[in-house]
Amino acid sequence: MQREAILQVTDLKVSYGRHQAVRGISFDVRKAETYCMVGESGSGKSSTGRAIARLVPVESGSIKYRGQNVTAFRGESLRDYRRKVQMIFQDTVGALNPRLSIRDSVEEPLRLLTSRTRHDVRRAAAEMLDRVGLDSSQAMRYPPQLSGGQRQRACIARALMLEPELVICDEPVSALDLSVQARVLDVLAELGRDRGLSYLFITHDLGVVRRISDRVAVMKDGLIVEEGENHDVLDRPRDPYTRRLIEAIPKVPVR
Repeated sequence: MQREAILQVTDLKVSYGRHQAVRGISFDVRKAETYCMVGESGSGKSSTGRAIARLVPVESGSIKYRGQNVTAFRGESLRDYRRKVQMIFQDTVGALNPRLSIRDSVEEPLRLLTSRTRHDVRRAAAEMLDRVGLDSSQAMRYPPQLSGGQRQRACIARALMLEPELVICDEPVSALDLSVQARVLDVLAELGRDRGLSYLFITHDLGVVRRISDRVAVMKDGLIVEEGENHDVLDRPRDPYTRRLIEAIPKVPVR
């Protein structure tokens, strides 16, 4: 049985001046699935994620969240949308205020956007930090005092504090070494299962795509050139560009 689509993108175009970064793409993201967008730098995948998050303007086309036109949201409707659709970025240094402790950064969304008591906010933050694998001593540190993997865990905790339904992950593990990547991906997968989250996961790494995706869209020059289930796209690619990406994955020599 096909899952319910919570996000529907139709003929989306995004431009920066004369450069058209996204050239009319259509796709949907379903409830409790991980939809991966993969492609090389400049393919338009990050611009797509930022348009959905309302961080860059849409030239034309539509973005609908549960049937509602996202580009029409203003004021309270936009704030409500941003509670339900959160984004995790690659740059963990820029994503966290260096003047706030990790605990304060994770608490901030609840303090600013809800009426919960200070005690409830503190308890919710402590529980979320524990879920992502950060202990109380790490929670009291500041971003420069943590490793890249620890900062990314803090960013995940912050993004999930408002209990979103959709999380846009823009290259969230590309700056991490392989062992840390694996731990962060495990955290995302576990939280996704427990909370029924949907992920729009943006990456250039087909190894990550194979590990976490339900469905895959391959982007090139602002267009989706291939889309399908994980095993269909990665094991039986139809488009020559997809085949080239797969062939370019480094092979580990067998001894």
